[in-house]
Amino acid sequence: MRHDSPMTDTAQPLLEIRNLAVDFRTTYGNVSAVKDASLSLAEGQTLAIVGESGSGKSTTAMAAIGLLPRNGGVSSGSILFDGEELVGMPEARMRRIRGRQIGLVPQDPMSNLNPVTRIGTQVAETLLVHGMATPRNVEARVVETLEAAGLPDARERARQYPHEFSGGMRQRALIAIGLACRPRLLIADEPTSALDVTVQRTILDQIDRMTEELGTAVLLITHDLGLAAERAEQLVVMHRGRVVEAGPAEQLLEDPGHPYTQALVKAAPSVAAVRLQPGAYAASIGERTMHAEEGFAVTPDGQRPNAVRPNAVRPNAVATEAASRVQGLGNIVELRDLTKAYKIRGRAEEFYAARNVTLEVPRGSTVALVGESGSGKTTTARMLLKLIEPTSGSMTFDGMDVASLGKEQLREFRQRVQPVFQDPYSSLNPMFTIGRIIEEPLSTYKRGNARERDARVRELMDQVALPHSMLRRYPSELSGGQRQRVAIARALALKPELLVCDEPVSALDVLVQAQILKLLGDLQAELGLSYLFISHDLAVVRLISDYVCVMKDGELVEAASSEEVFTNPRHPYTRRLLASIPGNELEIYDDDPDIAS
Repeated sequence: MRHDSPMTDTAQPLLEIRNLAVDFRTTYGNVSAVKDASLSLAEGQTLAIVGESGSGKSTTAMAAIGLLPRNGGVSSGSILFDGEELVGMPEARMRRIRGRQIGLVPQDPMSNLNPVTRIGTQVAETLLVHGMATPRNVEARVVETLEAAGLPDARERARQYPHEFSGGMRQRALIAIGLACRPRLLIADEPTSALDVTVQRTILDQIDRMTEELGTAVLLITHDLGLAAERAEQLVVMHRGRVVEAGPAEQLLEDPGHPYTQALVKAAPSVAAVRLQPGAYAASIGERTMHAEEGFAVTPDGQRPNAVRPNAVRPNAVATEAASRVQGLGNIVELRDLTKAYKIRGRAEEFYAARNVTLEVPRGSTVALVGESGSGKTTTARMLLKLIEPTSGSMTFDGMDVASLGKEQLREFRQRVQPVFQDPYSSLNPMFTIGRIIEEPLSTYKRGNARERDARVRELMDQVALPHSMLRRYPSELSGGQRQRVAIARALALKPELLVCDEPVSALDVLVQAQILKLLGDLQAELGLSYLFISHDLAVVRLISDYVCVMKDGELVEAASSEEVFTNPRHPYTRRLLASIPGNELEIYDDDPDIAS
């Protein structure tokens, strides 16, 4: 966190927003997205705006840089930048400020970089348009700018296209573009929301270094409270278009005054929390949703999990009624030395996406597979789902050899094992209604007649807490959390025994994330489900998992109970992952002093 530019009563703010209101014109009339919002940001200071999707935080920031959609506009209020009014400013003047004095790092690096233009060309365009380079020296300036953003081999990278970059590298390219003109204010809109914790920390450290060197103020838009408190001096909380609370970041986390801020803090996952036992949740997010009893740290025979066998997760007592019904029935999944290798054109050696992965999923429990992008966790899950074939090793499900399943056995396997993918929008057919999406597996596998299938669909809607009125809607008409509930309902349609959840909450806001985690836990308690839960978010994993398997470069480097991994991590990589979580050492508000938060 930067403390070099405290705001004083006499200092003129670099950015001051007063009583801002932003409306959008729709076919149903005007929609008010921001209402009476005010904030101020000093020179060299970092201010974070937090809130869930639809709270108005990004709209406020886009209004400040004059990039609202065509159907949007400022209906009232004032936006002052260095004392100059931006509302109503002619576009020609605004273009001179945008980029040169106010930079932007947008949220999605892939959609905000031109896929058919080289990275260097895109940086050069910014430099040339704003007079920061000449045609003669622009190539050298591009290399210098990319190097400043932390990209290695900048001259070579400048010749590449966005699809040849990893997510972290693309985000660095956007940082380079946003800071290329040495702006006085940088707007960073969810700059790390799709990145792993270690890459996230690297990117945020890079932004800190560059903005400190330039004396640039930062307006950080995020839904991550820990990140906001760690990186910003001031915090503004928005809810339904209004600023509901503002003040010093750490103070707001430790002692939030508004009920919405309190709900955000309580719902935020933390590595300091304990395992949420399925079924032991509060009745709603407004109550104490994210706390439960202490988890177990030993196996039934009294041994510590790490002392059993390397690269394996062993069964352990699960303190829920549902788990007790299946406890003692062994493992539902066993992977032994599972390996996936790819041949690379022009190279003799093979690339190992997964190598010698050995783990077990005890019935009725949740095993989390964690690691950075490229660690092999999704590859492992795709092999288990029979979406890709392993190069070597074995997989068993309920004692059956998955690799040798015949056509009919495979059909049965796919009914008993179902996936829940990361992006609920791309995994749901946009042309189907919600009712048809959930009913499709039942029709495909000829489960019941039309009336029975309709009854089952309605039962599933009840299970995931969605109203029946949504059955006639389409995915585009639902929020991210509602779409993820639909994806879970579809996965449950055939009454599977195992759900493979691939980053199911990584794209969701903290309150919606808490609701989905609660739902998964309650369903596990009710139905006795087993989960293989894939995530790069260790705070989420801490809340939902009984066991944790840590992967790095395709190999399993640590495997033990959740309690063991989070309180006594053995591998340096696991310790590095834990240390990279933003805000993991902050003390946060807790309205119940008897329960650790």
